[in-house]
Formats: sequence, structure tokens, C-alpha cells
Amino acid sequence: MANVVRAALVQASWTGDTESMLAKHEEHAREAARRGAKIIGFQEVFNSPYFCQVEDPEHYQWAEPVPDGPTVRRMRDLARETNMVVIAPVFEIEQPGFYYNTAAVIDADGGYLGKYRKHHIPQLKGFREKFYFKPGNLGWPVFDTAAGKVGVCICYDRHFPEGWRQLGLNGARLVYNPSATHRSLSSHLWKLEQPAAAVANGYFVAAINRVGREEYGDNDFYGTSYFVDPRGQFVGDAASDTEEELLVRDLDLDLVDEVRKTWAFYRDRRPDAYEGLVQP
Repeated sequence: MANVVRAALVQASWTGDTESMLAKHEEHAREAARRGAKIIGFQEVFNSPYFCQVEDPEHYQWAEPVPDGPTVRRMRDLARETNMVVIAPVFEIEQPGFYYNTAAVIDADGGYLGKYRKHHIPQLKGFREKFYFKPGNLGWPVFDTAAGKVGVCICYDRHFPEGWRQLGLNGARLVYNPSATHRSLSSHLWKLEQPAAAVANGYFVAAINRVGREEYGDNDFYGTSYFVDPRGQFVGDAASDTEEELLVRDLDLDLVDEVRKTWAFYRDRRPDAYEGLVQP
């Protein structure tokens, strides 16, 4: 019998406040559960605007602890209610002065499995993230969830192949890539990089982007979220480039084993020849 997991993602527009943003995502999750989904992932800092378009200390207000902050506690309740794995990206405060761009991973019974902290922190027009975030320091964890072995990389991480590879080496069969990227900067890369990573590393990728414009800058977030399989083929259509959308797709995880046997990229790796990659 095929090892099929029904997976979901949400690309959302900013509502103007955290409470309504959380409520909207909860309703999307309940709809995904009604449609049989076993896992759902949300976009980068999903409970807030993408405040990193500007540098302003007022935006530290969005930060909260993980896992003991209000959003992750609420997402744990949601996971328990819907019996779904939930990937919840938030702005994390560990202690004063220690802030991270983080995704909490919650199992289908509401249990907190752990978190991923974004490694690569951009600092350019429209993406002033170094003002807010320290680089991630928790490695590239893969979580053994009710939906299978799941990893996370966040937005700018997708431009760096080493992280994708480490997730594969750590056993990921599905990687969620929550993002916030805008039309004029990287739209020509959006449907190249994640399919290429899925092929090179032999797993499924869920690529999630925000959609619409927000009050803190000129970024036009273009949505177009999608699932892609280990052959680099899209699983169904991508989402709209202008409208909020919930995607639910069936992922045949047996394809991971099939592709890895056929293309044998892991067999033919040469880590002994890559020492220069980790030199400063």
C-alpha cells in the first residue's frame, strides 16, 4: 500500500493584528483537517506582518518565547483539536538580546517536538533581518512526526544548498520552506531553487510565500506557494500569485525511496572531496 500523506500549506495576507491572523490560520487548518490533511505549515513569522522591511525597535513587540509563548501554546491546542502536525514560524525571544527567526514543530497530539532557527539572515533593501535576528544555532533538525520525518528551512536558507543537504542526510522526507519574498527580487528563482533542492536531495518540499502588500514597506509578496516531489515535479498547481490560498496535496512518500534508488545521488556523494566547503 502506498505511503501517502495528505499535506497542507497556507499562504496568507496580513490582517492588521495578531488575533485575527491567528484566527484565520486556525480556520484554514480546520478546513485542511476536514479535507483529510495530516500536516500543515504556515508562512514565515505567520502571526505578524513581515516587519523586517524596516528597522524599528517597536517591532520587537512581535517576539515571544518558544515553546511557552501564547502563539505556540495556541498552535499546540490547534494540533490536538485537528489531529494534524503543525509547522508554526514565529519571531522568538530566548532572553533579552537573543532573538531568532524560528519555526516550532508540533505533533498531531499537540506535543511540542522542537524548533528550527533560521541560519542565514539577510540584510538588504526590504529584508532588514540582521536588525532583529541572531543566526540559528540549533543545526538542521529533522522531526519524527505523525506525518513522517519532517525538516524546516526558512526563506533565505533556500539559497544555500548545504542546509538542504544536511536535512536530507538527517533523514527528512518532507521539508517545509516558509518564506516572505517579493515580486521584483526573486520571483524568477521561486520555481527553480526548491525543485532543484528536492531533486538533489530526494525529498518533497513545501514552498510557502506570503501574498499581498503590507503597511511596513513596498514589498509585493507574490504567493505562488506549491508542493514539489523528489523528481522536481509540482504536485498539483501552484497557488495564486495575488490571493490568499490553502493548498492540500497528496504526497506519496514511497517516491522518496524510488527516486533515491534510481538516481543514487546519496551513494555517489564524495564528502571526502568537500573539505573546502567548510573552511572560513
